Amino acid sequence: MSRAVLSLGGNLGDRVGNLRGALVALTGSGLVAGSTLYETPPWGPVEQPPYLNAIAVVRGDRDAAGWLALAHELEQAAGRTREIRFGPRTLDVDVVTVSADDGTPVLSDAPELTLPHPRAAERAFVLVPWLSLDPRAVLPGHGRVADLVSALPPADVAAVARWEQLA
Repeated sequence: MSRAVLSLGGNLGDRVGNLRGALVALTGSGLVAGSTLYETPPWGPVEQPPYLNAIAVVRGDRDAAGWLALAHELEQAAGRTREIRFGPRTLDVDVVTVSADDGTPVLSDAPELTLPHPRAAERAFVLVPWLSLDPRAVLPGHGRVADLVSALPPADVAAVARWEQLA
């Protein structure tokens, strides 16, 4: 058994439908909890529409490679194509952390999967939804998610808006 934290986001097509579809699919794959949706500005050098993001916590009989394979299956089911790095997408699912059944973090520096996610500590669109879902969350090697959010530029945190609060 292992536990994983997955970051989900998308900014093309039916953003809500793609995220909710992925969360429903995760229900059959050990979904423990899913955050509310958050709208966030795009990240990266490509001009594109805003994203909707969420965090999912899952638990099951998968190793880190198994969680990555599931992430790719979810992306494929949503019609994800990989044409432009950091470009727009229907669904992006990143494996943020994986821990063994005893809570020990799984660490990896493999090219196909670095754990914990190498940029998660810098990304408000990952940390803010994660903090809302689990106020005691810890990003291995970086510390408490609450402290990481506090250390981010306030404008980055303010730009992550709960979807239900949008007009």
